Amino acid sequence: MAGRAAVPEVIWARPERTGRGPKPAYTRADIAAAAVRIADAGGLDAVSMRHVAAELGCGTMSLYNYVPRKEDLYELMVDAAGGEHELWEPGGDWRAEMLRVGHQTRALMHRHPWLPRLMSGVHSSSPNTLRYLEHCLACLDPLEASYGTKVELVAMLNAVVTMYVSNELAVAERTRSLPWSEEQEHAVRAAYLGGRLATGAYPRLAQAFTQGAGPIDPEAVFERTLGRVLDGFAPRGR
Repeated sequence: MAGRAAVPEVIWARPERTGRGPKPAYTRADIAAAAVRIADAGGLDAVSMRHVAAELGCGTMSLYNYVPRKEDLYELMVDAAGGEHELWEPGGDWRAEMLRVGHQTRALMHRHPWLPRLMSGVHSSSPNTLRYLEHCLACLDPLEASYGTKVELVAMLNAVVTMYVSNELAVAERTRSLPWSEEQEHAVRAAYLGGRLATGAYPRLAQAFTQGAGPIDPEAVFERTLGRVLDGFAPRGR
């Protein structure tokens, strides 16, 4: 009806099927898997109700019977990706456990490069997300802190990983578009930067680059980045 206010709705609160009528032709898992395939192949912008319907072999309007909004489709996709998290029995070292979580999340985002764009608290109530959060809190049981603080730790860790991977993906995308090799690009820029630092106008930067001489190890930088986040939650004096 025209002028009727929209009502917020959580797709997980909707029954996937009613007790009456024929069995639905597709499950939410089917729809999510189709959308993920499209996004993995062509990016998030390639995902549309029409494309997902075509992937499934049904009409676009039929798909709306399963997924009322495109935002719901995104939520199904995030939940499907979240189901790939490995949930293990915590070993008692909360710091090591959360480093493992961070590395696993980074790998997950590289498998699904569209995922960082959908990382939001809006999608934090899906079944697989809730299982993931409960697992993280179990890993954090040895940490002397409130559960509210522990949830903040998980959120901050995820935010840092998301930003880190987003930058990695952006650099990789730019590199693919260059008409020359990545090594050539770095060599030209390093030569220019070296010339600027040699002028003496940037003594602090010159020292920073001198002390950090040598190729950058992305894995080591990522490990240090996560470690510094976790150190901020460690009990003082330990």
